[in-house]
Amino acid sequence: MTEPLLSVRDLSVTFPTRQGSFQAVRGISFDLGRERLGVVGESGSGKSMTGRAILGLVRPPGQVQASALTLQGQSILNLPDRQMRKIRGGRISMVMQDPKFSLNPVMTVGQQIIEAYRLHASAPRDQARQKALEMLEAVQIRDPERVMNAYPHEVSGGMGQRIMIAMMLAPDPQILIADEPTSALDVSVRTEVLNIMDRLVRDRGMGLIFISHDLNLVAQFCDRVLIMYAGRIVETLPARDLHQARHPYTRGLLDSLPRLDAPVDRLPVLQRQDSWRDADLLAPHADTDLPGGL
Repeated sequence: MTEPLLSVRDLSVTFPTRQGSFQAVRGISFDLGRERLGVVGESGSGKSMTGRAILGLVRPPGQVQASALTLQGQSILNLPDRQMRKIRGGRISMVMQDPKFSLNPVMTVGQQIIEAYRLHASAPRDQARQKALEMLEAVQIRDPERVMNAYPHEVSGGMGQRIMIAMMLAPDPQILIADEPTSALDVSVRTEVLNIMDRLVRDRGMGLIFISHDLNLVAQFCDRVLIMYAGRIVETLPARDLHQARHPYTRGLLDSLPRLDAPVDRLPVLQRQDSWRDADLLAPHADTDLPGGL
């Protein structure tokens, strides 16, 4: 069995509030291999916070705890900022949800990609510029020279998302965390972006954590799926088996989706149960120690 790229054990993220401590992520465990791992759940279920905790982006007063958080056997839990900056972007990259809030509005696209690449590769500027052009071509931007000199407000949402992917993949990371990378895109552009990510991840042998609300999209695109509820993983199963999920929360999410092949007058409302918050009541599929390698 190959060693997973990323191993997470008992990861928790806690924030102090006036009412006491709030656990945004509550003791989750999983492995990531060279695969496309989908993370699905409602807003507030802890999906994005999990990605931020892995990258060390949870700032005080937030607290990150885990029994283990390793990248290819190396512990990255609560590393000093200087060490974590070498990993963040260099070995693990994250594509945020909306490029409008991730790209610097006063720097050209080329300047931002070059800066991100040189930070980790220590390459001369000419080499970094050539790398930036190659990455823009890799994400199917037709006129990379023109886009290099454009500002973020001068490109469309779909192009902005592709620029973010190019920037994050330029340093050749081992893992890419994509947080709702297609939620603001129309269907045709979404398909293009997914195909680009699929090809780049497959060709480079990377691991992908794909965070999404869209169950149908995750079932089609990913290899394996984690279902999160209230900061916990309630079910883990192969993506191809998502529509045969057993946990009542997953079933409730699936049943609330409209289906062309089975129309109904009114979609059911998800009925929540307090027991779903309990770690010992996971569905039979929820094997949090599944090996990540495929």
